[in-house]
Amino acid sequence: MTAHWSESPVKRAQVTAISALGVPFIAAVGASLRWKVEGLEHLNFEGNGRRPIMAFWHGRVLTATYYFRQRGIIVMISENFDGEWIARIIQQFGFRTSRGSTSRGGQRALLQLKREMERGYPSGFAVDGPRGPARKAQPGAIWLAKLTGNPVVPFHMEAASYWSLKSWDRTQIPKPFSTVALTVGEPIDVASDADEDALEAKRVELERSLFTLEQKAAAMLR
Repeated sequence: MTAHWSESPVKRAQVTAISALGVPFIAAVGASLRWKVEGLEHLNFEGNGRRPIMAFWHGRVLTATYYFRQRGIIVMISENFDGEWIARIIQQFGFRTSRGSTSRGGQRALLQLKREMERGYPSGFAVDGPRGPARKAQPGAIWLAKLTGNPVVPFHMEAASYWSLKSWDRTQIPKPFSTVALTVGEPIDVASDADEDALEAKRVELERSLFTLEQKAAAMLR
């Protein structure tokens, strides 16, 4: 059996260092960014009795963390090494976390998300996480929409100037003072009695919407 990352002193030290450096870095870069936004009216955080299930690609986690900070959004985060430092960072920006993924602890995490949404919190999903394949939507957000009656609201962020990490998701890090385009799509509702075929159709709809939003964001930067 492979040892859990937390059993390694080196890995634990790396998590501490990454989170300690990541928080001030994201705050500083985020404060310098300029934003172009389209479709924000689709995100209703309060007033209508429903909360959005925000869906996006894992590679945009840094810009999403900064823009949507301090809203009490609860995010499903995997229990692996990357998930640990991501969780520590986003908690400093006012996010809440539910630990698990579609491959491990997913049912427990989804039930926690359901309870938190019933208490009035919006939720967020990096829908191709925790380990890919990149830009292939997993069904977790769709399942949560079925469980809660809340809509899935896809969004995409694209920076005009950025660095890309050599990770599976090619995490995008905007360069200071660059412009970031944010596009938000139409809400996707999922019926409480949706069967497997209907759920798969909604998953495909979400994936296609994210690709469309990606194209729109790129066009906004031209």
